[in-house]
Amino acid sequence: MELRDVPRVREIDVASFSLPWPERSFRFEITENPASRLWVAEIETPDGHNVVVGMVVMWQVLDEAHIGTFAIHPAYRRKGIGCRLLAESLLEVYAMGVRQCYLEVRRSNLAAQNLYKKFGFEVTSVRSGYYRDNGEDALIMTLENINPQKLRNFLQGCDDENGTIPFGEKDHGSTR
Repeated sequence: MELRDVPRVREIDVASFSLPWPERSFRFEITENPASRLWVAEIETPDGHNVVVGMVVMWQVLDEAHIGTFAIHPAYRRKGIGCRLLAESLLEVYAMGVRQCYLEVRRSNLAAQNLYKKFGFEVTSVRSGYYRDNGEDALIMTLENINPQKLRNFLQGCDDENGTIPFGEKDHGSTR
Protein backbone atom coordinates (compact mmCIF):
# COMPACT_ATOMS: atom_id res chain seq x y z
CA MET A 1 0.00 0.00 0.00
CA GLU A 2 1.25 3.45 -0.89
CA LEU A 3 -0.03 6.93 -0.08
CA ARG A 4 -1.63 7.18 -3.52
CA ASP A 5 -3.79 4.15 -2.61
CA VAL A 6 -5.28 5.74 0.52
CA PRO A 7 -8.38 7.38 -1.04
CA ARG A 8 -9.46 4.11 -2.68
CA VAL A 9 -8.56 2.07 0.44
CA ARG A 10 -10.70 4.44 2.49
CA GLU A 11 -13.61 3.91 0.04
CA ILE A 12 -13.29 0.15 0.50
CA ASP A 13 -13.17 0.57 4.28
CA VAL A 14 -16.29 2.76 4.32
CA ALA A 15 -18.15 0.33 2.05
CA SER A 16 -17.14 -2.62 4.24
CA PHE A 17 -17.39 -1.55 7.87
CA SER A 18 -19.75 0.38 10.11
CA LEU A 19 -16.70 1.73 11.98
CA PRO A 20 -14.23 2.57 9.19
CA TRP A 21 -10.79 3.94 9.86
CA PRO A 22 -10.20 7.64 9.23
CA GLU A 23 -7.98 8.38 6.24
CA ARG A 24 -5.26 9.69 8.54
CA SER A 25 -4.97 6.24 10.16
CA PHE A 26 -4.02 4.64 6.85
CA ARG A 27 -1.55 7.46 6.22
CA PHE A 28 -0.04 6.91 9.67
CA GLU A 29 0.35 3.18 9.07
CA ILE A 30 2.15 3.82 5.77
CA THR A 31 4.44 6.63 6.88
CA GLU A 32 5.00 6.33 10.62
CA ASN A 33 4.36 2.86 12.03
CA PRO A 34 7.40 0.61 11.56
CA ALA A 35 5.38 -2.44 12.71
CA SER A 36 2.84 -2.04 9.89
CA ARG A 37 2.71 -4.44 6.98
CA LEU A 38 0.27 -3.25 4.31
CA TRP A 39 -0.98 -4.68 1.03
CA VAL A 40 -3.59 -3.92 -1.58
CA ALA A 41 -5.20 -6.19 -4.15
CA GLU A 42 -5.59 -4.72 -7.62
CA ILE A 43 -7.39 -5.88 -10.71
CA GLU A 44 -6.95 -4.69 -14.26
CA THR A 45 -10.04 -3.08 -15.75
CA PRO A 46 -11.10 -3.76 -19.36
CA ASP A 47 -9.56 -0.42 -20.39
CA GLY A 48 -6.18 -1.47 -18.97
CA HIS A 49 -6.15 0.52 -15.73
CA ASN A 50 -5.40 -1.03 -12.35
CA VAL A 51 -7.93 -0.45 -9.60
CA VAL A 52 -7.48 -1.27 -5.91
CA VAL A 53 -10.25 -3.64 -4.79
CA GLY A 54 -8.94 -4.92 -1.46
CA MET A 55 -6.57 -4.17 1.38
CA VAL A 56 -5.04 -5.64 4.49
CA VAL A 57 -3.16 -3.99 7.35
CA MET A 58 -1.13 -6.16 9.71
CA TRP A 59 1.08 -5.24 12.63
CA GLN A 60 4.14 -7.39 13.24
CA VAL A 61 5.58 -7.82 16.72
CA LEU A 62 8.46 -10.29 16.64
CA ASP A 63 7.01 -13.60 15.43
CA GLU A 64 3.34 -12.56 15.68
CA ALA A 65 1.10 -10.59 13.34
CA HIS A 66 -2.19 -8.93 14.18
CA ILE A 67 -4.56 -8.27 11.29
CA GLY A 68 -5.88 -4.79 12.05
CA THR A 69 -8.16 -4.55 9.04
CA PHE A 70 -8.88 -6.63 5.96
CA ALA A 71 -11.54 -5.95 3.35
CA ILE A 72 -12.50 -6.48 -0.26
CA HIS A 73 -14.78 -3.98 -1.98
CA PRO A 74 -18.34 -5.42 -1.93
CA ALA A 75 -18.52 -5.44 -5.75
CA TYR A 76 -15.50 -7.77 -5.91
CA ARG A 77 -16.27 -10.26 -3.14
CA ARG A 78 -16.65 -14.01 -3.71
CA LYS A 79 -14.23 -13.93 -6.64
CA GLY A 80 -11.17 -15.34 -4.87
CA ILE A 81 -9.55 -11.95 -4.31
CA GLY A 82 -9.82 -12.00 -0.51
CA CYS A 83 -8.52 -15.55 -0.40
CA ARG A 84 -5.53 -14.62 -2.55
CA LEU A 85 -4.81 -11.39 -0.66
CA LEU A 86 -4.89 -13.16 2.70
CA ALA A 87 -2.70 -16.04 1.50
CA GLU A 88 -0.15 -13.74 -0.17
CA SER A 89 0.08 -11.42 2.83
CA LEU A 90 0.50 -14.35 5.24
CA LEU A 91 3.28 -15.72 3.03
CA GLU A 92 4.97 -12.31 3.06
CA VAL A 93 4.88 -11.97 6.86
CA TYR A 94 6.05 -15.56 7.22
CA ALA A 95 9.12 -14.59 5.19
CA MET A 96 9.61 -11.75 7.71
CA GLY A 97 9.67 -14.21 10.63
CA VAL A 98 5.99 -14.29 11.64
CA ARG A 99 4.79 -17.71 12.78
CA GLN A 100 1.43 -16.84 14.38
CA CYS A 101 -1.37 -14.48 13.35
CA TYR A 102 -4.54 -13.31 15.07
CA LEU A 103 -7.45 -10.97 14.40
CA GLU A 104 -10.80 -9.81 15.72
CA VAL A 105 -13.97 -10.46 13.74
CA ARG A 106 -17.58 -9.64 14.48
CA ARG A 107 -19.54 -12.55 15.87
CA SER A 108 -22.15 -11.89 13.14
CA ASN A 109 -19.66 -11.87 10.24
CA LEU A 110 -19.97 -15.51 9.26
CA ALA A 111 -18.54 -15.02 5.75
CA ALA A 112 -15.27 -13.66 7.15
CA GLN A 113 -15.14 -16.33 9.85
CA ASN A 114 -15.55 -19.04 7.23
CA LEU A 115 -12.71 -17.62 5.13
CA TYR A 116 -10.42 -17.48 8.16
CA LYS A 117 -11.36 -21.04 9.16
CA LYS A 118 -10.35 -22.26 5.69
CA PHE A 119 -6.88 -20.91 6.45
CA GLY A 120 -6.75 -22.70 9.79
CA PHE A 121 -7.69 -19.83 12.08
CA GLU A 122 -9.57 -20.96 15.18
CA VAL A 123 -11.64 -19.02 17.71
CA THR A 124 -9.45 -18.68 20.78
CA SER A 125 -11.28 -16.02 22.80
CA VAL A 126 -14.10 -13.48 22.83
CA ARG A 127 -13.88 -9.73 23.44
CA SER A 128 -17.30 -8.94 24.89
CA GLY A 129 -18.88 -5.70 23.65
CA TYR A 130 -15.82 -4.92 21.50
CA TYR A 131 -17.61 -3.00 18.73
CA ARG A 132 -18.71 0.40 19.99
CA ASP A 133 -21.38 0.99 17.34
CA ASN A 134 -23.66 -1.77 18.66
CA GLY A 135 -21.78 -3.50 21.48
CA GLU A 136 -21.32 -6.68 19.45
CA ASP A 137 -18.74 -9.19 20.60
CA ALA A 138 -15.55 -9.81 18.67
CA LEU A 139 -14.23 -13.31 18.22
CA ILE A 140 -10.47 -13.54 18.45
CA MET A 141 -9.31 -15.97 15.80
CA THR A 142 -5.75 -17.26 15.78
CA LEU A 143 -3.62 -19.12 13.28
CA GLU A 144 -1.09 -20.79 15.58
CA ASN A 145 1.44 -22.11 13.08
CA ILE A 146 1.66 -20.49 9.68
CA ASN A 147 2.51 -23.18 7.14
CA PRO A 148 3.94 -21.64 3.95
CA GLN A 149 3.58 -24.80 1.87
CA LYS A 150 -0.07 -25.09 2.85
CA LEU A 151 -0.57 -21.42 1.91
CA ARG A 152 1.08 -21.92 -1.49
CA ASN A 153 -1.12 -24.95 -2.13
CA PHE A 154 -4.14 -23.04 -0.88
CA LEU A 155 -3.46 -20.22 -3.37
CA GLN A 156 -4.35 -22.60 -6.18
CA GLY A 157 -7.87 -22.83 -4.75
CA CYS A 158 -8.32 -19.06 -4.59
CA ASP A 159 -9.22 -18.70 -8.25
CA ASP A 160 -12.79 -18.10 -9.31
CA GLU A 161 -14.66 -20.17 -11.87
CA ASN A 162 -13.38 -17.94 -14.70
CA GLY A 163 -9.71 -18.47 -13.95
CA THR A 164 -7.07 -16.59 -12.04
CA ILE A 165 -7.95 -13.24 -10.55
CA PRO A 166 -5.34 -10.64 -11.55
CA PHE A 167 -3.62 -9.67 -8.33
CA GLY A 168 -1.05 -7.13 -7.30
CA GLU A 169 0.33 -6.60 -3.84
CA LYS A 170 2.24 -3.72 -2.44
CA ASP A 171 4.14 -3.57 0.81
CA HIS A 172 5.61 -0.23 1.76
CA GLY A 173 8.72 -2.06 2.91
CA SER A 174 9.25 -4.18 -0.18
CA THR A 175 11.51 -3.71 -3.16
CA ARG A 176 9.09 -4.18 -6.01
